[in-house]
Amino acid sequence: EAISVMLILEDGQVAYGDCAAVQYSGAGGRDPLFLAKDFIPIIEQYIKPCLVGQEADNFRALAARMEAIEVGGKRLHTAIRYGVSQALLDAVAKASGRMMCEVVADEYGCTVSDHLIPIFTQSGDDRYDNADKMIIKGAQVLPHALINNVETKLGAHGEKLQEYVAWLRDRILAQRLDEHYAPVLHIDVYGTIGAAFGNHNYAAMADYLAVLEQTAKPFHLRIEGPMDCDCDRETQMEALAGLTAELDRRGIDVELVADEWCNTLEDIKLFADHKAGHMIQIKTPDLGGINNTIEAVLYCKEKGIGAYQGGTCNETDRSAQVCVQCAMATQPDQILAKPGMGVDEGYMIVYNEMQRILALRRAKQNRAQ
Repeated sequence: EAISVMLILEDGQVAYGDCAAVQYSGAGGRDPLFLAKDFIPIIEQYIKPCLVGQEADNFRALAARMEAIEVGGKRLHTAIRYGVSQALLDAVAKASGRMMCEVVADEYGCTVSDHLIPIFTQSGDDRYDNADKMIIKGAQVLPHALINNVETKLGAHGEKLQEYVAWLRDRILAQRLDEHYAPVLHIDVYGTIGAAFGNHNYAAMADYLAVLEQTAKPFHLRIEGPMDCDCDRETQMEALAGLTAELDRRGIDVELVADEWCNTLEDIKLFADHKAGHMIQIKTPDLGGINNTIEAVLYCKEKGIGAYQGGTCNETDRSAQVCVQCAMATQPDQILAKPGMGVDEGYMIVYNEMQRILALRRAKQNRAQ
């Protein structure tokens, strides 16, 4: 479920953001299931009194104040902080006559992009028909594929995933409308490679990933969540760092993407510092305030780690739009098409929001000249 938070400004404008949690709430160290009836009273009792009458003049300050609120000695649920911070960013933008991306750029010292950020589309279990939609649309990164079961999707020796990668490679080559279209193949395996070969058996996992690398050619391959160490963050970080180092040592050109147990801004900094993965998914609802997503992207870029501004299929059109605004300012390597797993809807929302930003920026620049 989601909660839409709307802030009415003194001039009558309405700023809004949507509180939402990831699909796998409560798993991998995350906050519990987010139900509207449980959390609307929290917003009304603890957040509303802190915001009424405040000046919408500085997003970072307002977000920090909201993030500091505690109830019963605990921070607010990540979903609440996520949605309220979106509304605060929109409020500052509306009050100052700027776009949200411009507010972010001004307050965090970055530059709004003058081009589209690569969009990553996710297929869900419909990994064949949805791949065709992605190819037709020219999605820059695809297909996610939802490989979350060893027996039915990966194969005991990884053979089922290899067959799918081969099919996907051939499908792109046969159906692409432009011979220069070369998307990155980004596949989320939900820890199944570690389950099949051993979470700490880096040699065996690397051998398999080398096979996938060759199978994917001429396309570049990214594998998200190769192993999932259910025990704790440090074990997961160490395992992923170990496999990353093994691939780098052997020159295997497959990028590993961190996901599970890498939820908060603190987690992302830890994984980046220890080179646990070549890229980190910044799963926006897990970080709480959108201000943390902004800082996470900028930190990964500073450390030379790939920044994937992700999220979940379990979001709304509004949270996706605000995420696009932040991405256009911080310029991550890719951004997730969301919500949903039907391809068309999420891709449209994210692509169209980026195009609006580019068009408005061009119009402002032309007027200034």
